[in-house]
Amino acid sequence: MTFMKQFRKEFKRFSLSEPNTYINPFDQFNKWFQEAAGFNISEPNAMALATAGVNGMPTIRIVLLKEIENDGFIFFTNYNSRKAKQISENNQAALLFFWEALERQIRIEGMIEKANEITSDDYFHSRTRESQAGSIVSKQSEIIEGRESLEDEFKNLLDSEIQQFKRPEYWGGYKLYPKLFEFWQGREHRLHDRIQYRLDDGKWIRERLAP
Repeated sequence: MTFMKQFRKEFKRFSLSEPNTYINPFDQFNKWFQEAAGFNISEPNAMALATAGVNGMPTIRIVLLKEIENDGFIFFTNYNSRKAKQISENNQAALLFFWEALERQIRIEGMIEKANEITSDDYFHSRTRESQAGSIVSKQSEIIEGRESLEDEFKNLLDSEIQQFKRPEYWGGYKLYPKLFEFWQGREHRLHDRIQYRLDDGKWIRERLAP
């Protein structure tokens, strides 16, 4: 048995109080995100995405946040992937951002829908030709015999005369519409700051939670 008692840390960097937070959680998210981006954090847009299908078994993985709108968060993936199948069965999901250097995390819960085709097309065509080809040849989450056949298909597509790839129908964006945010700031002696925003009849209610 391996014990983890030796891994301890006191959180002393920052604090979080209601008067110093925005009324709108999207504004608070943008503030923290910009601070993370300016703190030399590698991929501050990396987030854990938790989904569950009809059987209730949750799965979680890291995806990249690519767009923030005034009502939701957008990421892109293969529509035939495991996560996409779970979303089609149960559109309730959660996101988690963790920025260890700032001793902060943000939890977001909400409902997911497919992004519109214009959003998906625009992002797909903003990617490099190699990234576009990778999205086309990958049958995400399917069992494959080996890597060689995947790389061969990728190379053949890049070597083709097609200069502008069309976004495949099985690849595109999803948008999560939040109904709950929780901003967590590590504090000394495990007396952490937790500020929650929950959507109630179209209005955001801001509350402090016990650590």
